[in-house]
Order: sequence, then C-alpha cells, then structure tokens
Amino acid sequence: MKYSRRINGGLALASLFPKVRLDCGRRFVNGSAAQVSKMMDEKNSCPLTFEVRAECPVSKARTGYMQLVHHHVDTPVFMPVGTQGTLKGLLPQQLEDLDCQIILGNTYHLGNRPGPDVLDQAGGLHKFMNWKRALLTDSGGFQMVSLLKLAHITEEGVNFTSPFDESKCMLTPERSIQIQNSIGADIIMQLDDVVHSTTKGPRVEEAMHRTTRWLDRCLTAHERPSEQSIFPIVQGGLDPVLRTESAKQLIQRKVNGYAIGGLSGGESKHDFWKMVHLTTDILPKNKPRYLMGVGFAVDLVVCSALGVDMYDCVFPSRTARFGCALVHTGQLNLKQGQYAVDKRPIDETCTCSTCKTYNRSYIHQIVTIETVACHILTVHNIAFQMRLMREIRESIEEKRFPKYVQDYMLKVYPEKNYPEWIADALRAVNIELL
Repeated sequence: MKYSRRINGGLALASLFPKVRLDCGRRFVNGSAAQVSKMMDEKNSCPLTFEVRAECPVSKARTGYMQLVHHHVDTPVFMPVGTQGTLKGLLPQQLEDLDCQIILGNTYHLGNRPGPDVLDQAGGLHKFMNWKRALLTDSGGFQMVSLLKLAHITEEGVNFTSPFDESKCMLTPERSIQIQNSIGADIIMQLDDVVHSTTKGPRVEEAMHRTTRWLDRCLTAHERPSEQSIFPIVQGGLDPVLRTESAKQLIQRKVNGYAIGGLSGGESKHDFWKMVHLTTDILPKNKPRYLMGVGFAVDLVVCSALGVDMYDCVFPSRTARFGCALVHTGQLNLKQGQYAVDKRPIDETCTCSTCKTYNRSYIHQIVTIETVACHILTVHNIAFQMRLMREIRESIEEKRFPKYVQDYMLKVYPEKNYPEWIADALRAVNIELL
C-alpha cells in the first residue's frame, strides 16, 4: 500500500482508504438473498456459537453463552470501547482482572493508525495489543454521522475528506471488511448507511435498503468467515414499518448474530425503547442481539428486559476522564468541593482496587489534573459496568429478574419519580415498578 505523508505523528486518512476506485460492480451479488445465504453457508465453519442458558419467565430478558474463536462471552454483556486498540487509562491485563471478556475497536481509526499493513504484519490486533480475549470491531459507518460534514455518501460507499490534509478517500463495504479482516476481531460489523436517529423522510428508507445491499457486498468480500462473524445492522430510524422491514430483510441472510443500529443518537427515550422492543421481537431468539452505543446503567437494565444481549459505549471511560465515578444512584462528580474531606471510598460495596485503596478526598485533589486520576476512576467505572451486568445475569438465572429491576430502579429513584419511558418500557414486558 502506498502511504501518504505523515501528519501530526500519524498517517493521513488517505493511507487507510487508498484512492482506488474499487470494482464495486464486480463485488455486487446479483442473485437473491437465498443465493447469498447459501454461498456464505458453504464458506462459513461457524466461528461463533450461542446458547441461551436462562430466560426470565416474565420479561424478554435472557442469559447466554457465546463461544468465539479467542474467548467465551457471558451475556448480557457490556463491551468497553478501546477505539485505537487500547482502552484509555487501562492495560489489557487490568481489563482481564476486571473480568472483561470482550472489548470493541474502531475500524475507521485503526485503519488510519496503525493501518492494515502493520496489523497484517503483527498478525492482527489481538497480538498487536496483547489482548487474549474477544474483540468486536465496528465498520467505520458511524463516522457518516459523526464526520458528516467530511463525508459524501453514494451507492459505492462513503467518500471522506481527510480531516488532516483534505485528501479524498473512499470507504466501501469491501474496504471496510478488508480492514476488519486485517484487524482480526472475532465479531465484525457490516458497513451500514447510517443516518442521524432523528432524521425523517425518504433518506431513512434509502439508508435502510442500502444497508441491506451493502450487507450482501460485505458478505461477498469477507475473506475470513471461519474466524470472524459479520453482524448485519438493523436500520430504519424511528419508523416502525421501516425498522420491521429492515429486520426481516437481514434475517434472510446466513449470519451468526445481529446488531440494532441507528439509535441512542439524540432521539427521545420513548422512541428509543419502542424501536428496541420492536426489533428484538423480530430478530431470532437463538442468535445474539447487539444494541450499539448504549452504556448508561438504567438503559442496560431496561434493554436487557427487552431482550438485548450485547452493548457498547465510551461513556464509562469518558466520564472518568471528566472526573465522574459511576454508582448505583447515578454519578459522583468528584471535582465538587463536597468531596474535599470525604474519607469514604467511591462505593463502599465495590471491591475494585480503586475502592479498596483510595478515598474520595484523595481523588478529588487530583481529578482532571493528574493522569493517574483518569486511571483509577476508569478502573472503578469499568468494574461498575462489569458488576452491573453480572448482577443482571445472576438475577435472570435465579428467576428473580423482575424483583431485581424493581429494586434497582428504586435505588436510582428513591422518591419513585420514575421517568415515564422507563415505566412504559418495563410495563411492555410485564414488569411493574414499585
């Protein structure tokens, strides 16, 4: 690959998406969905198996066991985000110590730096970052929204303008899969046509149908189907008809799991939960369901009740960098003066190394000033997320999930001033709050 000049210590964006007009026409699948599925069935030796272990008799919550090439994953699971092959503030060994089974990497950024050639030479991201457990990568499609001013979307793909040198570069479904094949993640995502969650009108339907067409191109381009599973992404915005159609199109393809995309982007919580509920009703029960970009604790509890198995979000590590610690009642902003002489740990019930070693007063003195504060707060916040998911799984397995949800929400809202959307969402799956 011909690399462009280095900018600010990294490669220009064009280095990752070479200025090659991909032979997209020759990579299109002209046959039916059934023909695509048959072809993929022949190529795929199943790098992912999923078993539902326990189901809540009241709601749609369930626990599962997902076996991937590099590690197993217990679901429901929260996946911390290590955008460029590292979770900000933590070492891979620390993530293992926190019982993190799977993390997420970003194709757009990893393709830019270190780039596919370096990852190929290293034998993939697992070896490059010394991570022995499971990995999931997104497709780069989210940047269609986050970098919309720099992107032009066509049927061929997404034409980006480099934020470094304004060079033009194309990310196609084929190129996205090629980069993810180099990364070597256990689960990889199709390139989808992403629109902002509040978008309405013809653009939403256009993106939904294009996402299906791009899925077929991704499946055709996939060079490592015996090692990596492609997850399609359900789109359709906030339109129940379009989202239903999208899910029905995608389940015709032979894949090992599904993602729910296009949400958690600013839409109302009432619209959010309804789209999740609708989608999990359609997706197969015997395959994992991944809700993209969700990480707030109450969202994890509610969406687990709605039948979701996997989540990811930058929130726990990002809020740590802003000096906030996660607790069952919400967040503690340790920058506030009230913690200056508070000798208690962040959470007296937490067993993480931060809560065992440091008190709120100490963290207050260094938070957002010393880099170690980011580290010790991130340890706690990831431990909080792992503990929450473990509690959810245990409550489902022990047939007490509805009671767990009631008690959890009462801790968060002790005055019982529950947000209407939470009460409505839980009522939809037969859980009434106390």
